[in-house]
Amino acid sequence: MNIARILSVGAVALAALYTVALTAPVAAAKDWKTVTITLEGAYAPWNLTNPDGTLGGFEPELAKYLCDHMKVDCTLVASDWDGMIPALTAGKYDVIMDALSITEERKKIIDFTIPYAHTHAAFATAKDSPLANAAGTGTVIKLDPGANAKEIDALKEAFAGKTIGIQAATVYSKFIYDNFGSIATVREYKTGAERDLDLESGRIDLVFDDAVYLISAFEKANGTLGFTGPEIGGTIFGSGEGLGLRQADTDLRDMFNKAIQAALDDGTIKTLSMKWFKTDVTP
Repeated sequence: MNIARILSVGAVALAALYTVALTAPVAAAKDWKTVTITLEGAYAPWNLTNPDGTLGGFEPELAKYLCDHMKVDCTLVASDWDGMIPALTAGKYDVIMDALSITEERKKIIDFTIPYAHTHAAFATAKDSPLANAAGTGTVIKLDPGANAKEIDALKEAFAGKTIGIQAATVYSKFIYDNFGSIATVREYKTGAERDLDLESGRIDLVFDDAVYLISAFEKANGTLGFTGPEIGGTIFGSGEGLGLRQADTDLRDMFNKAIQAALDDGTIKTLSMKWFKTDVTP
């Protein structure tokens, strides 16, 4: 009898739990009315800070289109590049929009939208440097991860013993360490602007970065800097630049995907590309 009573009570308890489970409200997806987007505000022409403190550039203008399309109120906030992904995962921001390359390594930590741009990378040096006009200057090569190209071997020979400046925590820094770390001195910088000033002053020999960013840097340096060696494209730096989001926010990702696709379909991204980059970076 005691055993039967225990089993009976257990059955009632389980039935009660089942009823609660059925009647308990299901957590609804977040109603995205406001979104906070972070960017550097110092990576022109992707994004920049205007004299009045507002944010401008390709990405802030594209963000306005995307948010208007989604009917979401977006706030743009400038922050340091090297802390963006930790701040995103900690909930400080909802989206990263800072020429963020979509890579498999980053996908282990955050999620991405479809790409809204795809650009090349390149070396730059002083125009009067003996490193100017290295082999392949003016051409573009396409590389996949792990690929070995004769053009890179030629650059290794030309840049041996030199100092190459990179912005920390970028896909470009990994490329430089992997390919030039054993033959050159690699110097990391918190921002591209700090690094570019060292190149202008002759404290480093070369820099490596996004090609359209470097064109803007050349203008700031009054034409004293220029590309050297080939521009490097392909999938070695990922599948393009996309918005970074928390992995749990799949609904927000899908909203942005639809808006990005609309911007691709109606030519908005191409128009903004020509305005800010003077070339089409449509992926």
